[in-house]
Amino acid sequence: MNFNDLRFLVLAEGQFGPLSSKTANGVIRYTPERCVAVLDSKQAGKTSQDVIGFGGALPVVATFEEGVAKGANALLIGIAPQGGKLPESWRGWIKQAITRKLEIWSGLHFFIADDPEFAALQKQHGTIIHDLRKPPANLPISGGRVRELDATVILTVGSDCNVGKMTASLQLRDGLKKKGQRVAFAGTGQTGIMIEGWGIGVDAVVSDFVGGAAEKLTMDAARDADIVLVEGQGSLIHPGYSAVTYGLIHGSLPHAFILCTQPSRQTIDSNDWVRIPSLTDLIQMHELVMKYLRPAKVIGISMNTYDLSDAAAKDAIKRAQDETGLPATDPVRYDPKPLVDVIDSFHRNRIK
Repeated sequence: MNFNDLRFLVLAEGQFGPLSSKTANGVIRYTPERCVAVLDSKQAGKTSQDVIGFGGALPVVATFEEGVAKGANALLIGIAPQGGKLPESWRGWIKQAITRKLEIWSGLHFFIADDPEFAALQKQHGTIIHDLRKPPANLPISGGRVRELDATVILTVGSDCNVGKMTASLQLRDGLKKKGQRVAFAGTGQTGIMIEGWGIGVDAVVSDFVGGAAEKLTMDAARDADIVLVEGQGSLIHPGYSAVTYGLIHGSLPHAFILCTQPSRQTIDSNDWVRIPSLTDLIQMHELVMKYLRPAKVIGISMNTYDLSDAAAKDAIKRAQDETGLPATDPVRYDPKPLVDVIDSFHRNRIK
């Protein structure tokens, strides 16, 4: 089926919410035309707008049959839990989807097509299953090939996981397109892949080849673009996920960074013993990592202020600007123009 013809029933049973269904939320925000319903019996009768604050009248339904009746031709797994396991109670819905020949789109670390029960049903019914975190074969190690590109490469990096690196990238992509730039988004996680239709889930790649995956993604994205926005993952200071961050940096060799933060967060998510450093320290840390490969500066601060009042959000943005001397904004809550403009200007000056 053509990617643009997909119509998703988004499976988020018991977990549809602003923070608990990151994958569902990203797909609903950026490709609403591909979503027909969300399956969550606990929120049934509401709309996406009611539950997560966007998505308009997209209905939340209680049963699989209701979702199919809305015109679904694909089932999208709408959560990305730590460890990427499939909730056992969801197996029945997946079996129904395979039997009804709905394409399966999953970003879990659990590969649906490798499960014996699902694989047998797939063989019987010929259903297409996309395990988006399954890495491509024969990835190389990174070797600096990105230096050969003419395109300007921008990488979003974060103070922590889940602070808006993908969302910032997509907001900036849309803003740069409006300015007439040829820009591409390179998805490195399951949600970005579902939105864009291509990419590599780098957190499932063997560590030696994360850089090679990032290098390949960046070069592929640059074929028809003058600016490449690479979706960041993890954080340099996250005890569990720093490896993928380093791999993305060294593989994509960005010309510049956009640093993504959540000003209300003081410690690393799920690791309260790790305090998040100041913006100044984070900037120095990222610039030092690139110093000996291809010097790159942090050129803007993207801030996730969803949990702050309007006054507190604007105060946090002003403090970030004062501390760093860089443009800062929340590109979802407010106009992304300050960050769009700084990337546009950086690119134009670089290619002079």
